Amino acid sequence: MFLLILGLLALITGFAVNTPSLTFARFSRPLKVVGIILILIGFLSSSVRQIDAGTVGVQSLFGSVQERVLESGLSFVNPLVSITEFDIKTQNYTMSAVHDEGNNEGDDAIRVLAADGLEVVIDLTVLYRVIPSESPQIYRSIGTDYSNKVVRPITRTRIRDNAVYYDAVALYSTKRDEFQTRIYKTIEADFRKRGLLLEQLLIRNINLPASVKTTIESKINAEQDAQKMQFVLQKERQEAERKRVEAQGIADYQKILSTGLSDRQLQYEQIKAQRELAASPNAKIVIMGGRGNVPLILNDK
Repeated sequence: MFLLILGLLALITGFAVNTPSLTFARFSRPLKVVGIILILIGFLSSSVRQIDAGTVGVQSLFGSVQERVLESGLSFVNPLVSITEFDIKTQNYTMSAVHDEGNNEGDDAIRVLAADGLEVVIDLTVLYRVIPSESPQIYRSIGTDYSNKVVRPITRTRIRDNAVYYDAVALYSTKRDEFQTRIYKTIEADFRKRGLLLEQLLIRNINLPASVKTTIESKINAEQDAQKMQFVLQKERQEAERKRVEAQGIADYQKILSTGLSDRQLQYEQIKAQRELAASPNAKIVIMGGRGNVPLILNDK
């Protein structure tokens, strides 16, 4: 565009000095030639525009936004149009309580009231991108600052609207995935109406009041102690059952011995044990019961 304007000025100047009475009249023809060359170069350079990868170009001519979207690469356009590039890659918007972690400095977490009236602090990251075919409409109705005009307010509002259906403890534990799915559906619909595509909604952290956290931790510790006690009781029951079975076995053995062994069998077992002892190479004295209650002493020495 600069070369085009410069060429027009050179051409106009060439015609202006094209008077024989002027000293600069001899420069009239060269100025015209230079002006025409600059106009041609400026026209060609202004007609060819480069759109970077991952972006699209929106054309605007004297304030009127055109529907034709310029894809990445080189494109031939009207040299008078202005082109605004839109990033169509995945973008993220983070709202966090940690300083310098979110898109805005300071504590930018979302504070909501749960169904039980407790305040819950939510850290969130939104992954989204611009729908290329909708970029002219976005430029016409929203502008280029769609992250602060659409992404931020819609996300914060929808999270507050849906958090009232859950208790604080449920948001923190059992209903977290359900809550994330619910707000994803509502935010996705709002984004699509405005030319944005919601890719993913990440609940990074849910913080509860300190008193609620203490109550939850106490409950968890109590449940763990109860589970531990159940394990101990089960182990003691198993040990008691083992001892009962062992005692029953001993009782059954003694019953068998008391009812199934005769005097002659016991005498036979005694003689067999003494015979094995007598066969031992060690020094020994074997005392055997004899007839008439007179013991019989055997000594190997």
